[in-house]
Amino acid sequence: MSVINYLTTVRFGEGSTAEIGDDLRELGISRAFVITDRGVEHAGLVERALVNVARDLIADIYTDTPSNPTEQAAEAALTRFRASGADGIIAIGGGSPIDLAKAVALMATHDGPFERFAARLGGIPLISAAVAPVIAVPTTAGTGSEVGRAALVTLQDGRKLGFISPHLIPKRAICDPELTYGLPPLLTAATGIDAISHCVETYLSPRDNPPAEAIALDGLRRAVTHIETAVAEPEHITARREMMMAALQGGLTFQKGLGAIHAISHPAGGLDQPALHHGMLNAVLMPHVLRFNESAAPAKYDALRNALELPPDGDVAGYFDQLNVTLELPRSLSAMGLPREAIPQVVEGALNDHSAATNPRTLTRDHVEDLVKAAY
Repeated sequence: MSVINYLTTVRFGEGSTAEIGDDLRELGISRAFVITDRGVEHAGLVERALVNVARDLIADIYTDTPSNPTEQAAEAALTRFRASGADGIIAIGGGSPIDLAKAVALMATHDGPFERFAARLGGIPLISAAVAPVIAVPTTAGTGSEVGRAALVTLQDGRKLGFISPHLIPKRAICDPELTYGLPPLLTAATGIDAISHCVETYLSPRDNPPAEAIALDGLRRAVTHIETAVAEPEHITARREMMMAALQGGLTFQKGLGAIHAISHPAGGLDQPALHHGMLNAVLMPHVLRFNESAAPAKYDALRNALELPPDGDVAGYFDQLNVTLELPRSLSAMGLPREAIPQVVEGALNDHSAATNPRTLTRDHVEDLVKAAY
């Protein structure tokens, strides 16, 4: 097991969940509120993750996390959190339980309407170190939310907004690849592409952060090398470990910001119906956005070709289009079930999403409309 300190403390390796009890003590958490979802609970992963945690340290377990976190779910979990007498949170699952945990940790310690803390509404400086401590235990290799500074939450009025602060980074990330063994092939593919999209978009972000760019390129290499094996062989030890590291690295690079892929996938994923998987949305959008952005960052595209082992004139966008085919992921928004009438709402949401600001090529309304229609 490795202990890594970069933005936060990460325990990485098989069996690392055995140390959660130590983390609770180190963080001064005497009663932990567990946030997860029913699928994770039914798979027995909550019990496996907490097997070495004394029962009297668990205040309550909230399992009603929706597929995309909502303000309503955060308020429901907050009520349970307060009633349980908890002083910290353990989030177990994919990005949704972890993001919901961040929202609850914020709401439990900061007064006022939740939306006032959203990044697009000037809320970043309003989030203080008072945020309740969170321990994040990912059960998928994709979102990187276990080390990310953001929570994506759909508000009651339907807006999907980002809540961003270094204080929202979980105090501990427990990355145990064993929790991903047996993850179904389609979910492995979708979450793996999510991790890849993070590495690609953060690398292409125009912000200057060479350490983050190095991490992004290394994570990309790991992911493209091992994703097909992880999908085909769900309990392949090396592939699962490398995919979890790639997902972690994608999260560690979030400091650079994302881009048009996420600017569009965030509002699309915030729709009430249908519930669209974030990683699959990113998979569909990535080839189109990569074609759009290439002229703005030619040197970085050369570096991507090198990471992907493509020839000097290789088609980066085409590489990911073919990867989607190989992984049997959807190749259009219409195939995913996005209603055509939702396109204007998605476009508007993308233009107002915090990720739009760090796309390497400036986004106009016409650009976003063209991208969404091309992906449709």
